[in-house]
Amino acid sequence: MLFPANKIKPAQGRLLVSEPFLHDDYFRRSVLLIAEHNEKGTVGFILNKPLDVTLQEAVPGFPEFSGTAFFGGPVQRDQLYYVHTLGNVIPDSVQISPGLWWLGDFDKVKEMMRRKEIGEKEIRFFIGYAGWEEGQLSRELGERSWYVSRGDREVVFSDAHETLWTETVKSMGSEYSLIVNYPEDPSMN
Repeated sequence: MLFPANKIKPAQGRLLVSEPFLHDDYFRRSVLLIAEHNEKGTVGFILNKPLDVTLQEAVPGFPEFSGTAFFGGPVQRDQLYYVHTLGNVIPDSVQISPGLWWLGDFDKVKEMMRRKEIGEKEIRFFIGYAGWEEGQLSRELGERSWYVSRGDREVVFSDAHETLWTETVKSMGSEYSLIVNYPEDPSMN
């Protein structure tokens, strides 16, 4: 089955949305935030794969925080990454798009968390990331494994993990609307 062609180019702050039949266990029906995209490659974080562990279980000595940890992707699964809305309040942060940053001084993040100065809608933590080498994402887009969509802060911090893929696909326009009804396994149709 031929899916609609991708119309938006990948860039920082945009979303990658997996095509409905992508059989990769890591990326099946996933929505990723592109944190970095340049001639060397792409870095992103899966937004709709919450983990069943607390941040304190994942990172010993981590300050108490009620936010969920997410599986960010299969690369460096022993590392913690974060996306936030705090900008220069966290030194050395890298802007993804207006109102959205990643990285920054981790000691400052922990200090602010100990003081309860950061809320769940201001920072999201990821274990691991998704990465593409130079030219790899372009090839996968050409194979129509991914769609590129515009993202915003509300999508990044959405709590609707179960429906995020469906809602993101619907927001891409009417030519994509039928895709949300495709079963994950086409043999079950």
